[in-house]
Amino acid sequence: MEHPPTMVATNQTSLHPASFLLLGMAGLEDLQTWLSIPFCLMYIATLLGNFVLLFVIVTERSLHEPMYLFLAMLAVTDLILSSSTVPKALSIFWSLSNKMSFHACLTQMFFTHFSFIAESTVLLAMAFDRYVAICNPLRYATVFTHSAIAKIGVAAITRSFCVMFPTIFLLQRLLYCGHSIMPHTYCEHMGIARLACSDISVNVWYGFATTLLCPGLDVVLIGVSYSLILRAVFRLSSKDAQVKAVGTCSSHACVILMFYTPAFFSFFTLRFGHNVPHHVHILLANLYVLLPPMLNPIVYSVTNKLIREKVSQILFRTGQLR
Repeated sequence: MEHPPTMVATNQTSLHPASFLLLGMAGLEDLQTWLSIPFCLMYIATLLGNFVLLFVIVTERSLHEPMYLFLAMLAVTDLILSSSTVPKALSIFWSLSNKMSFHACLTQMFFTHFSFIAESTVLLAMAFDRYVAICNPLRYATVFTHSAIAKIGVAAITRSFCVMFPTIFLLQRLLYCGHSIMPHTYCEHMGIARLACSDISVNVWYGFATTLLCPGLDVVLIGVSYSLILRAVFRLSSKDAQVKAVGTCSSHACVILMFYTPAFFSFFTLRFGHNVPHHVHILLANLYVLLPPMLNPIVYSVTNKLIREKVSQILFRTGQLR
């Protein structure tokens, strides 16, 4: 029996709501205005720090080296990660707009997770960069050519796209039965899926598998590279050489800890921490998209002498112009 065209159209359009209502920090509604102050300041610091870092690396030819090009990639992913989520969170806190269309929500979800996976890939490449620089320095120039770095950048984009693109269709196929209220500040994969009234087991397993095979695998490989680096460092006869080698890796190790710790803590508490209050989940989810992007340029500017000097020169010139 054939359905009338109007019935088919109705069934297709009722698969998902026209828009979602984002509640922000559910349970902390009275504090949202106050929470917006640190959020806004951290976001401004993120934009300023990463744009300055990008400007310095792009304009200074002496910084067109593999390590600094990876830093530029990191700055770009940090800007995408924070800008995909924080502006909407601030609009919710300031009662400007808490609605988001279904397709806009999917777009935000895609770019949030896309930039997170891309940043994880860049951090893995940076760990390999440090491994080659310390454990096999004679091959460094031949391994990390500009062509190789460009390929790594393309690989990070391709990998992130291939992982996240299927989630759009996995969410579009679900029935939502009119559920449109999301207790969150931004749209993320499982947050959207849990609003559905149909079976989401495919979404759950896909999300779990991609977490283990992307950032999870990256963490393991980064750990392996650093264990090999430490073994090589402790074999050095000179104490000065040991201190210098550890110094070159310290900033990267700090960035790795800042990036993965809140992200994995958020991931595991969301799935297994059923006694953890919901507003804590939301705070953790916002922490890993805001804190690392803000701190990364600060860490590298403080610990890297060359970047610190170049940034100081730019600030000095700006002061003179005034």
